[in-house]
Amino acid sequence: MAHTREAHRGYGRLIAGAVVAWSLAAASPALAGWPEKTVTVVVPYAAGGTTDIMARLATDWLSSRLGARFIVENRVGAGATLGTAYVAQAKPDGYTFLFGAAPQLLVAPLVQKVSYDARKDFAPVAIFGTGPQVLGINAGIPATNLKEFVAYAKAHPGRINYASGGQGTAGHLTGALLAARAGLDMVHVPYKGGAPATTDLLAGQVQMYFGNASELLPHAASDKVRLIAVSTSKRMAQLPDAVAVEEMFPGFKMAAWNGFVAPSGTPRPILELLAGETALAVKDDKIIQRLVELGIEPGGLTLEDFQRDIDDSRPAYAEAVKAAGITPQE
Repeated sequence: MAHTREAHRGYGRLIAGAVVAWSLAAASPALAGWPEKTVTVVVPYAAGGTTDIMARLATDWLSSRLGARFIVENRVGAGATLGTAYVAQAKPDGYTFLFGAAPQLLVAPLVQKVSYDARKDFAPVAIFGTGPQVLGINAGIPATNLKEFVAYAKAHPGRINYASGGQGTAGHLTGALLAARAGLDMVHVPYKGGAPATTDLLAGQVQMYFGNASELLPHAASDKVRLIAVSTSKRMAQLPDAVAVEEMFPGFKMAAWNGFVAPSGTPRPILELLAGETALAVKDDKIIQRLVELGIEPGGLTLEDFQRDIDDSRPAYAEAVKAAGITPQE
C-alpha cells in the first residue's frame, strides 16, 4: 500500500512538472523551439582581436548547448558603429545579436554621428567579460605606484606624454579622465593602435599608456615598464599590487565590457535564456582560463544588472569625453 501511495505521489509530481513546463511554453511562445535556425552574432571589429576571440568562445558554447549554429559575422567600419547600426535595424526575432563592447553604446554616440539611438535601439543581454585598462609607466619615471606617479606628474607639468591607440579610444579617454581627476597637465600622443603605443612605452618615447590588459600583461615582468594601476573598480588577480584607480579617486571606473546586445523588442524569454547560458559559459574552466590569458574578467550579469552597469557608467564616459576635449563630429 505504501508503495502504491508513493507511486501515485511520483506520478502526481510528473504530471505537475509537465503542466508547469506546458504553461511556460504557452506563456512564452517566442521561446518555444528557439533557436530553430542559425543565429548570427555580429562583431563590429576585425577577426582575431580580443572581442572577436571572445565572441567565438561564446558562440561555440551556445552552439553546443542549444542545438543550433551560432555564427560570428564581422561587420567592420565607421569606428565599430557599422555593425552596431546593422543590429539596431535587424528584426528583433532572436536571430541577430551584437557581440560588442562598451564604446559602441557609451562613447560613439558622444563623439560621432551614429545612425542608432544607444538608449532605445538595444536591449543589453549579457556581459561575457570585462577588460580593464592597465596603467603602464616607463621604468625611467621615478615612481613605483599610482600615488608616486601622480605626485611626479604634478611636479612636472607638460612633461608627461601619454599614449593611446587613437583619438577617442578607451586608452585616450581613460588617460584624460585620470588627468582631470588628478589635476595633471599631460600631453596626449595618439597612435594607430595599441601595438605601436606599447612599443613606444617600452622604448621610453612616451611615459605612460593606459592600454588593454592583453597588450600590457605580457610585459609585467619587464624591467622597461611598471604596471601600477587598473581602471576597473577592483584589482586584477594577475596584478595584485596594481591598485584600482578608484582606490585613490572614488568613482573612477572605465571598464570595457564585451557581450551580447539585442535589437530592442527581442522577446524577453530569449534574452533571459541567452543571459543564463552566458552566465554558465563564463563559469566553465576552459573558458575562464582563456579569458584570464586575455586579461579579461569573466562576466555573467543578469539583464537588469547589465542595464544598470551601462547606466551607471554613462557619467564617467561623458566626463572623460569632455576631459579629452572631443567634440561630436557631424
